[in-house]
Amino acid sequence: MSELTDLTREGTLRELETEHGTLRYHEAGDPAAPPLVMLHGSGPGVSAWRNYRGNLPLFSQHFRCLALEFPGFGVSDDTDLHPMAAAFPAVGTFLDGLGLDRVRMIGNSMGGIVASRFAVAQPDRISHLVTIGGIGRNIFSPAPGEGINLLTDFVEDPTRERLVAWLNSMVFDQSLVTEELITERLELALDPETLAASKRMYGRGVLAAMAKMAEKSPEPPPWAMLHKIKAKTLITWGRDDRVSPVDMVLLPMRTIPDVEVHIFPNCGHWTMIEAKAAWESTVLSFLTRDLEQDGQG
Repeated sequence: MSELTDLTREGTLRELETEHGTLRYHEAGDPAAPPLVMLHGSGPGVSAWRNYRGNLPLFSQHFRCLALEFPGFGVSDDTDLHPMAAAFPAVGTFLDGLGLDRVRMIGNSMGGIVASRFAVAQPDRISHLVTIGGIGRNIFSPAPGEGINLLTDFVEDPTRERLVAWLNSMVFDQSLVTEELITERLELALDPETLAASKRMYGRGVLAAMAKMAEKSPEPPPWAMLHKIKAKTLITWGRDDRVSPVDMVLLPMRTIPDVEVHIFPNCGHWTMIEAKAAWESTVLSFLTRDLEQDGQG
């Protein structure tokens, strides 16, 4: 049985060279086990390792865990693209580079949006999809959510105080926002390249421009395409999420054909961290329910 101390950032870090730069990722588990791709969220100082390091010990006992670091967040090579625009093609490049035809996939927040878009675009490549908040659209609550506004405040004026305000919006139990977490997040968030990428994504002017573009775009919004997902899907959400409010779940819950929903009480945006044991139990049950029948994952 793996222990957390056995899985270190340096020990799990891998590199994949691509024509658009180096993609970095963390790998844990038996290389012969079914692959489980894990996609992280956005925000100051985020990384795949910080999102999923606490979950890797359990999931690596059952899967070949592959936690991808998206371009634009200070670990994989950056691009000149909006980080969301760079993340989507990075998933296909990553799977192709590792020779993976079909996988299980977990996506947190932005990672869930990217994963659901990939499941729409290449439906036969994902057998099981798990999302953590993020997908859908606001029905009863204002948009953007409180946490997004606080994130924009930090990007416009990156101070420690603004970072702490944003971190507090991410959780129900604010004791989780420790000095260690603040220091860790702030160090990467203030890296010049990472901060520049954050401004390309969450600058106030950028968000306003994107909203106008979405209104004029002839293409349907991503939430209008969720009915095309073929993967067995589990949507997980923190009931007290202040970044992507829980009413956003209503639309994907009704439109994704094969979908289950689990909402965790007394839990904010970081469900896999704040409701760790309950979330892991729920997700592992879902992902392993028909493991023997789905040999390729």
